[in-house]
Amino acid sequence: MKLLAFDTSTESLSIAVQHGERVITHSGTGGAQASAGLIPALRQALGEAALSLDALDALVFGRGPGSFTGVRTACSVAQGLAFGARGGAGLPVLPIGSLLAVAEDARHRHGCTQVVAVLDARMDEVYMAHYSYDAGHWSTSGDCSVCAPESVAVQDGWTVAGNAHAVYGARLAPHALHVQARPEAAALLRLAPALLAQGLALAADAALPLYVRNKVAQTTAERAAKAAQRGATAP
Repeated sequence: MKLLAFDTSTESLSIAVQHGERVITHSGTGGAQASAGLIPALRQALGEAALSLDALDALVFGRGPGSFTGVRTACSVAQGLAFGARGGAGLPVLPIGSLLAVAEDARHRHGCTQVVAVLDARMDEVYMAHYSYDAGHWSTSGDCSVCAPESVAVQDGWTVAGNAHAVYGARLAPHALHVQARPEAAALLRLAPALLAQGLALAADAALPLYVRNKVAQTTAERAAKAAQRGATAP
């Protein structure tokens, strides 16, 4: 397959191009900074793979949850590129949840098959979802959610994967096994064939970001109240 994948939902920008058996990857600064560098980096990656946008089978992107600016950037770039491809005929796009990509990255890097995928959501909260891998496929027991790090429940035998442990330390599932994992574009590429086979590709105008919460900032009073609450519960 010929696929272009990218994710800008975290502090890292990740791009991967698949051309048959060949995979080219690129990383950079994500989040709010991705809007300036994403399109030039995508063009560079396509050039290295000797592919044009029109030759792609699909355009794959991380739909969130994550950085509001980063997720909006990924969605708008995916839509714009897909609309303009093939002389206006367009490309199919495949949005994939960033937490699912975290779970796949943990499986690929660490062999994890029962994963609590967790990403830092800022505002003293985390994004979270549970995923199980069996017979070559991922399944989930529920939707993504946002909660305080102390509220993440982990069953025996499950692994917490993501970037949140580095931020919250012992506040996040202190008795669980933790591994570092990110929503890498290479993980999106590994997930894409099965999802495309399920008919989950969309027209560009139907590709929307996944928002788990609508509020993007706290007031000074809210930040102070949370800090006081943490101090009251600290040992």
